[in-house]
Amino acid sequence: MAFIACGALARELHALIGAHGWAVDILALPALLHNRPEHIPGAVRDRIRQAREHYERIVVVYGDCGTGGQLDEVLAEEGVPRVAGPHCYEMYAHVDFDELSRAENGTFFLTDFLVREFDALVFRGLGLDRHPELRDDYFAHYHRVVYLAQQVDRALEARALEAAARLKLPLEVRFVGYGALESRLVELSTP
Repeated sequence: MAFIACGALARELHALIGAHGWAVDILALPALLHNRPEHIPGAVRDRIRQAREHYERIVVVYGDCGTGGQLDEVLAEEGVPRVAGPHCYEMYAHVDFDELSRAENGTFFLTDFLVREFDALVFRGLGLDRHPELRDDYFAHYHRVVYLAQQVDRALEARALEAAARLKLPLEVRFVGYGALESRLVELSTP
Protein backbone atom coordinates (compact mmCIF):
# COMPACT_ATOMS: atom_id res chain seq x y z
CA MET A 1 0.00 0.00 0.00
CA ALA A 2 1.08 3.59 -0.61
CA PHE A 3 0.12 6.86 1.01
CA ILE A 4 0.32 9.73 -1.44
CA ALA A 5 0.73 12.51 1.04
CA CYS A 6 1.42 16.14 1.61
CA GLY A 7 5.06 16.53 2.62
CA ALA A 8 3.89 18.50 5.67
CA LEU A 9 2.50 15.24 7.07
CA ALA A 10 5.42 12.92 6.27
CA ARG A 11 7.06 12.88 9.73
CA GLU A 12 3.74 12.17 11.44
CA LEU A 13 2.87 9.49 8.89
CA HIS A 14 6.17 7.71 9.53
CA ALA A 15 5.36 7.71 13.26
CA LEU A 16 1.84 6.36 12.68
CA ILE A 17 3.05 3.68 10.30
CA GLY A 18 5.56 2.54 12.90
CA ALA A 19 3.03 2.63 15.74
CA HIS A 20 0.48 0.57 13.80
CA GLY A 21 2.91 -1.73 12.01
CA TRP A 22 1.45 -0.92 8.60
CA ALA A 23 3.26 -2.03 5.46
CA VAL A 24 2.94 1.33 3.73
CA ASP A 25 5.25 3.46 1.63
CA ILE A 26 4.92 7.24 1.73
CA LEU A 27 5.02 9.00 -1.62
CA ALA A 28 5.21 12.62 -0.48
CA LEU A 29 4.56 15.68 -2.57
CA PRO A 30 6.15 19.04 -1.73
CA ALA A 31 4.42 21.00 1.03
CA LEU A 32 5.06 24.12 -1.05
CA LEU A 33 2.14 23.07 -3.24
CA HIS A 34 -0.02 24.76 -0.59
CA ASN A 35 1.21 28.10 -1.87
CA ARG A 36 -0.47 27.22 -5.19
CA PRO A 37 -3.34 24.84 -4.26
CA GLU A 38 -4.61 24.78 -7.83
CA HIS A 39 -1.56 22.59 -8.61
CA ILE A 40 -2.36 19.98 -5.95
CA PRO A 41 -4.96 17.97 -7.95
CA GLY A 42 -2.70 17.55 -10.98
CA ALA A 43 0.33 16.63 -8.87
CA VAL A 44 -1.73 14.06 -6.97
CA ARG A 45 -3.14 12.62 -10.22
CA ASP A 46 0.37 12.25 -11.65
CA ARG A 47 1.62 10.53 -8.48
CA ILE A 48 -1.39 8.16 -8.46
CA ARG A 49 -0.69 7.11 -12.03
CA GLN A 50 2.99 6.53 -11.23
CA ALA A 51 2.13 4.61 -8.06
CA ARG A 52 -0.29 2.26 -9.83
CA GLU A 53 2.70 0.56 -11.47
CA HIS A 54 3.94 -0.62 -8.05
CA TYR A 55 1.00 -0.58 -5.59
CA GLU A 56 -2.36 -2.31 -5.56
CA ARG A 57 -3.77 -0.02 -2.90
CA ILE A 58 -3.35 3.76 -2.71
CA VAL A 59 -4.69 6.21 -0.13
CA VAL A 60 -4.30 9.97 -0.48
CA VAL A 61 -3.39 11.80 2.70
CA TYR A 62 -4.39 15.37 1.94
CA GLY A 63 -7.26 17.54 3.00
CA ASP A 64 -8.99 19.56 0.32
CA CYS A 65 -6.31 22.14 1.13
CA GLY A 66 -7.86 24.99 -0.81
CA THR A 67 -8.51 23.12 -4.06
CA GLY A 68 -12.20 23.99 -3.96
CA GLY A 69 -13.24 20.37 -4.47
CA GLN A 70 -10.94 19.80 -7.45
CA LEU A 71 -8.85 17.25 -5.54
CA ASP A 72 -11.96 15.19 -4.78
CA GLU A 73 -12.96 15.32 -8.46
CA VAL A 74 -9.57 13.90 -9.45
CA LEU A 75 -9.81 11.19 -6.79
CA ALA A 76 -13.31 10.22 -7.94
CA GLU A 77 -12.03 9.90 -11.51
CA GLU A 78 -9.06 7.82 -10.34
CA GLY A 79 -11.08 5.74 -7.85
CA VAL A 80 -8.74 6.53 -4.94
CA PRO A 81 -9.87 7.41 -1.40
CA ARG A 82 -8.45 10.21 0.71
CA VAL A 83 -8.42 10.92 4.38
CA ALA A 84 -11.46 13.03 5.28
CA GLY A 85 -11.10 16.68 6.19
CA PRO A 86 -10.67 20.13 4.72
CA HIS A 87 -7.02 20.51 5.89
CA CYS A 88 -4.52 19.22 8.43
CA TYR A 89 -5.50 21.80 11.08
CA GLU A 90 -8.97 20.26 11.25
CA MET A 91 -7.52 16.74 11.19
CA TYR A 92 -5.21 17.47 14.12
CA ALA A 93 -7.58 19.61 16.22
CA HIS A 94 -10.67 17.66 15.08
CA VAL A 95 -13.70 18.67 17.17
CA ASP A 96 -11.76 21.54 18.75
CA PHE A 97 -11.09 23.12 15.35
CA ASP A 98 -14.59 24.53 14.93
CA GLU A 99 -14.52 25.82 18.49
CA LEU A 100 -11.12 27.47 17.93
CA SER A 101 -12.27 29.04 14.68
CA ARG A 102 -15.53 30.33 16.13
CA ALA A 103 -13.82 31.67 19.25
CA GLU A 104 -11.49 33.84 17.18
CA ASN A 105 -12.05 34.19 13.47
CA GLY A 106 -8.61 35.75 13.00
CA THR A 107 -6.50 32.74 13.99
CA PHE A 108 -3.26 31.74 12.29
CA PHE A 109 -2.58 28.04 12.89
CA LEU A 110 0.77 26.31 13.23
CA THR A 111 1.58 22.59 13.32
CA ASP A 112 4.88 20.95 14.24
CA PHE A 113 5.81 21.03 10.55
CA LEU A 114 4.98 24.72 10.16
CA VAL A 115 6.92 25.61 13.29
CA ARG A 116 9.97 23.80 11.88
CA GLU A 117 9.54 25.37 8.45
CA PHE A 118 8.26 28.80 9.51
CA ASP A 119 11.21 30.71 8.05
CA ALA A 120 11.09 28.98 4.68
CA LEU A 121 7.32 28.78 4.18
CA VAL A 122 6.01 31.85 5.98
CA PHE A 123 8.72 34.40 6.64
CA ARG A 124 10.78 34.02 3.45
CA GLY A 125 7.94 32.34 1.54
CA LEU A 126 5.76 35.43 1.87
CA GLY A 127 8.69 37.81 1.34
CA LEU A 128 8.61 39.18 4.89
CA ASP A 129 12.40 38.94 5.09
CA ARG A 130 12.71 41.40 2.19
CA HIS A 131 9.58 43.45 2.84
CA PRO A 132 8.72 43.45 6.56
CA GLU A 133 6.02 46.05 5.92
CA LEU A 134 3.97 43.28 4.28
CA ARG A 135 3.39 41.77 7.72
CA ASP A 136 0.68 44.35 8.33
CA ASP A 137 -0.94 43.59 4.97
CA TYR A 138 -0.87 39.81 5.36
CA PHE A 139 -1.70 39.58 9.06
CA ALA A 140 -3.82 42.69 9.71
CA HIS A 141 -6.93 40.60 10.38
CA TYR A 142 -5.24 37.98 12.54
CA HIS A 143 -5.52 38.27 16.31
CA ARG A 144 -3.63 35.21 17.54
CA VAL A 145 -1.51 32.20 16.64
CA VAL A 146 -2.65 28.77 17.78
CA TYR A 147 0.03 26.10 17.74
CA LEU A 148 -1.60 22.68 17.32
CA ALA A 149 1.27 20.57 18.68
CA GLN A 150 1.60 16.96 17.59
CA GLN A 151 4.24 16.25 20.24
CA VAL A 152 5.27 17.78 23.53
CA ASP A 153 8.55 19.47 22.64
CA ARG A 154 9.75 22.54 24.54
CA ALA A 155 12.15 23.49 21.74
CA LEU A 156 9.29 23.55 19.21
CA GLU A 157 7.17 25.57 21.65
CA ALA A 158 9.99 28.11 21.93
CA ARG A 159 10.19 28.31 18.14
CA ALA A 160 6.40 28.75 17.93
CA LEU A 161 6.64 31.60 20.44
CA GLU A 162 9.35 33.20 18.32
CA ALA A 163 7.22 32.80 15.16
CA ALA A 164 4.22 34.42 16.85
CA ALA A 165 6.41 37.28 18.07
CA ARG A 166 7.66 37.84 14.53
CA LEU A 167 4.03 38.13 13.44
CA LYS A 168 3.33 40.39 16.44
CA LEU A 169 0.57 38.08 17.63
CA PRO A 170 -0.04 36.28 20.93
CA LEU A 171 0.49 32.52 21.03
CA GLU A 172 -1.75 29.77 22.37
CA VAL A 173 -0.37 26.21 22.48
CA ARG A 174 -2.70 23.21 22.27
CA PHE A 175 -1.34 19.69 22.42
CA VAL A 176 -3.55 17.73 20.03
CA GLY A 177 -1.31 14.81 19.05
CA TYR A 178 -2.38 13.23 15.77
CA GLY A 179 -6.05 13.92 16.42
CA ALA A 180 -8.44 12.54 13.85
CA LEU A 181 -5.64 12.00 11.34
CA GLU A 182 -4.79 8.76 13.13
CA SER A 183 -8.34 7.42 13.46
CA ARG A 184 -9.16 8.32 9.86
CA LEU A 185 -6.03 6.58 8.61
CA VAL A 186 -6.82 3.50 10.69
CA GLU A 187 -10.19 3.29 8.91
CA LEU A 188 -8.61 3.66 5.47
CA SER A 189 -5.71 1.31 6.16
CA THR A 190 -7.80 -1.62 7.34
CA PRO A 191 -8.56 -3.96 4.44
